[in-house]
Amino acid sequence: MPIPLHPRKERVRGFNQADLLAHDLAKHLSLTIDTQTLVRTAYNTPQTRLHAQERRANVENIFSIRNREKVYKKIVVLLDDVKTTGSTLEQAAHILKQAGAKEIWTITFAH
Repeated sequence: MPIPLHPRKERVRGFNQADLLAHDLAKHLSLTIDTQTLVRTAYNTPQTRLHAQERRANVENIFSIRNREKVYKKIVVLLDDVKTTGSTLEQAAHILKQAGAKEIWTITFAH
């Protein structure tokens, strides 16, 4: 499950790098990819310009879950391109845990 971008940001950028990486990885590992369940509902300031404490506050309540049954009692693998403080991944994992995910693993390509 790639970390989603806000739809407005994805339209401006033209792609979601985490989504591209997730699709490629899923294909090589024969995994199912889900890009519909975890959604970014808030448009926030880019994390790159913020310090650690500001990053944590900036990502609070930016995700929601559609179709809780898709993650209930399942192992979810979250994928993001870059991890700096881990704030975005932590918020996504938090909302997935609230939805009943059994375990959450994370993969990043840069730190």
